[in-house]
Amino acid sequence: MTDPRDLLERWLHYVNKGDIEGLLDLYDSEAVLIPTFSPGVLSSTEELREYFDGLGRREELRVTLDDTPIAVQNVWQQVFSVSGTYTWRFKVDGEAMTFGARFSYVIDLSKISPILHHHSSQIPDE
Repeated sequence: MTDPRDLLERWLHYVNKGDIEGLLDLYDSEAVLIPTFSPGVLSSTEELREYFDGLGRREELRVTLDDTPIAVQNVWQQVFSVSGTYTWRFKVDGEAMTFGARFSYVIDLSKISPILHHHSSQIPDE
């Protein structure tokens, strides 16, 4: 993988397919996830697995990139910051819901599991 946007596309693919193992393989063993739908800070593979398992059980789960620019910043060598917004969709008590969220990743494309840090938070209603 040479383009940070490829990692983002792969992450979206795994979420939308419900491929928990594929998702976990993207995260470094020491990665930190500040998740969209949980108040905690997750920093172990088991915590990430538990979060994504729970998220994956949501009915009709789907996440899509918004039509806004994705900011890619080269931090150092093959380390990048990637930021933007996406929209989560799933059913809650049988009702389709959407949640806008902003995200940022710190990734090291020289690693097999390139995600070092991932922060995602819901965009507050105005």
